[in-house]
Amino acid sequence: MRQNFLFTSESVSEGHPDKVADQISDAVVDLFLATDPEARVACETMVTTQKIILSGEVRSSDRSLIDEKGNLTAEGKRRIEAAARDVVKAIGYEQEGFHWQTASFDNNLHAQSAEIAMGVDEGGNKDEGAGDQGIMFGYATDETPDYLPATLYYSHRILERMAADRHSGAAPFLEPDAKSQVTLHYENEKPVRATALVVSTQHKRGYAEKGEHADLAKYAELRAYVEGVLNDVLPEGFITEETATYINPTGAFEIGGPDGDAGLTGRKIIVDTYGGASPHGGGAFSGKDPTKVDRSAAYIARYMAKNIVAAGLATRCTIQLSYAIGVAEPLSLYVDTHGTGTVEEARIEEVLPRLVRLTPKGIRTHLALNKPIYAPSAAYGHFGRTADGDYFTWERTDLADKLKAALTG
Repeated sequence: MRQNFLFTSESVSEGHPDKVADQISDAVVDLFLATDPEARVACETMVTTQKIILSGEVRSSDRSLIDEKGNLTAEGKRRIEAAARDVVKAIGYEQEGFHWQTASFDNNLHAQSAEIAMGVDEGGNKDEGAGDQGIMFGYATDETPDYLPATLYYSHRILERMAADRHSGAAPFLEPDAKSQVTLHYENEKPVRATALVVSTQHKRGYAEKGEHADLAKYAELRAYVEGVLNDVLPEGFITEETATYINPTGAFEIGGPDGDAGLTGRKIIVDTYGGASPHGGGAFSGKDPTKVDRSAAYIARYMAKNIVAAGLATRCTIQLSYAIGVAEPLSLYVDTHGTGTVEEARIEEVLPRLVRLTPKGIRTHLALNKPIYAPSAAYGHFGRTADGDYFTWERTDLADKLKAALTG
């Protein structure tokens, strides 16, 4: 294992076009789960200049949303459109190129395939099967209190702070679209300082360094604000005279969001997970109900990895699960503690299935996933969040004591 190295992760704001799409898709998931915990949703969203387009498959026992033939009702269509527009409004898009009230809306959601339902639904002696085949990963590290890689943790926190200041009016020159990137130098596998920091943020007219509307005084104000955020978010001493800081390096960022770049659900899966510090199975989370193991198995894998680290059984842990569509039990469970473990990985692999049922239904039951809890996960990462009531249950560390007892008792 390398002891000294540079590592980089990025994040994007709630106003990034791909995140706009993710948040709309998860708003649709929550809408369906609110009245039918067994609803099936696979919602894909595209956003571009003054357009919101939905596609995918849905199923629900709520006849106000879906009729007996499986088609969306007029009320269902109205509520879905309202949910999408509310997301865009909450983010803060009231621009000529993308406005929550005037953007066109095209809903192409239709009934779930009967063949998929046949393979996934439980019935008779058949347990509920996985909603798709695939591999899913979970990861945890003790680098931060939230058990996330430090590079991703600080990338998220920078943009969360900027969004909060934009919403509160403390930074009125900011617009919703933004990206961050943090490069840290690791010594003895621990982050010790920042070597490069990048923030690109959409801004109101005039706050540009270059171009037709450049105003160097206003740009200096924006730069000073962002530098203040960086100093507040990163630990003391991480930013040094040698840290390279790039703030809106193109010189201007007035046209952004879906007007500047089309957004699609599921295109920010590394931002959503571990910032590149862990493998990824390839499946996106947002827009999918929890019978889809792309989402639920990734959540339980994170839950198990985090509890292993929280239990002091390792300082870093990666877990892989795999499934076949229509099959309940996972095909494989793999644990890697990267040489930091205090017990053998094979023993952990033996114990975990005794503590957590890893079937789709077992996962949903253990983490209480059949609830409208997904909208908050669609921006600033699905992991490293605070478990609060029904939300982010996969971030709890209530398995740690049981793991210690089973493996070291």
